[in-house]
Amino acid sequence: MTISILEIRHFRTLVALRDTGSLVRAAQLLNLTQSALSHQLKLLEAHFGLALFERKSVPPQFTVAGARLLELADRTLPLVGEAERDLARLARGRAGQLRIVVECHTCFDWLMPAMDAFRQRWPEVELDIVSGFHPDPIALVLQHRAEVAIVSEQDAAESVDYHPLFRFEIVALLANEHPLAARSHLTARHFADQTLITYPVPDEMLDIVRQVLQPAGVEPAHRRTTELTVAMLQLVASGRGIATLPLWAVQGYLERGYVSARPVGAKGLAGELHMACSAATSCQAWLADFVQITRETCFRSLPGIELL
Repeated sequence: MTISILEIRHFRTLVALRDTGSLVRAAQLLNLTQSALSHQLKLLEAHFGLALFERKSVPPQFTVAGARLLELADRTLPLVGEAERDLARLARGRAGQLRIVVECHTCFDWLMPAMDAFRQRWPEVELDIVSGFHPDPIALVLQHRAEVAIVSEQDAAESVDYHPLFRFEIVALLANEHPLAARSHLTARHFADQTLITYPVPDEMLDIVRQVLQPAGVEPAHRRTTELTVAMLQLVASGRGIATLPLWAVQGYLERGYVSARPVGAKGLAGELHMACSAATSCQAWLADFVQITRETCFRSLPGIELL
C-alpha cells in the first residue's frame, strides 16, 4: 500500500498561499519562516514531479496540480477542524459564555467578522459584547463580568493571561489642505499648536499621548473628543483639528481622498492589540479557536498589520 506524504500542514500552506497572495504573508500567517515554507513546497513539488504554482506571478497562479491539491485542502481542512472541535467538546464540555469588552473604539470593524466566523464553529457558546465605555476593561475580566478584554498593551502586574493578536501602524490624519500635509511625517512638536481630536478615553489609553506627546513634554493647544470614527474624520476633513487612528481603520477614506495621512515619527507609530482573559477561560477549548479565528480574519482583511 502506498503511503501518502500529504499532511494537514501541506494543505494549510497551500490555502494560506492562495488566501494571502504571497509567500511572505503566507509564512507570517502560519508563523513560519519564508525559507521553511518554501522548502515545504519544494519537497512537495519534488515528490510529485510537478510545479504547484507560478513563482513569478503576483499573486501566485496555481498550476493544474496545485489547484487539485487546493481542491482537496478545501474539502479536508473543514472536516479536520470540525472533528477537532467535536473532540474538544467531548473532553471539556460543550456550552460556554464569551462576553467581550473592548478598549479600542475601532475594534468593532474587525471584531464583528471574527465573531461571525466563531459563531458558525461554536454555536453553543453564547457570544456578547459588553456595552458602554470601560476605562479598565481588565477589571471586568477579574470581576467575572466579561471573559475577554481587547487591550492595547500587556501589564505584567495583572493576574490574567494575554493572547497576542497583531501590531499595526497609527497615522496622523489631516485635512487635505492642512499646512502639515506638506510634511513627510509629523513629530511631537507639530501637535503643540493644534487641536487634537480623540475618543473620550483617558490619556493612558491613547498611543499618541502615551508614546509620543508625554515623553516629549508636549500638550496640544486644544483637545476635542468624539465617540464616532466617522465624526472624527468629518472634523478632520473640515479643518477642525488633527487625529491619529489605525491605518486599517481609515484606509477606505484615504483611498477616496477624504483626508490625508502622515506617519507619526520618522519610523512611524505602532500600536498593538491583545486578548486578556483569566487562566480558567484560557483553558476553554473554544478560546484558543477564537484567538486563532481573530488573528486569521484580521490578517486577511486588515491592510498593513503584523501578527504578534
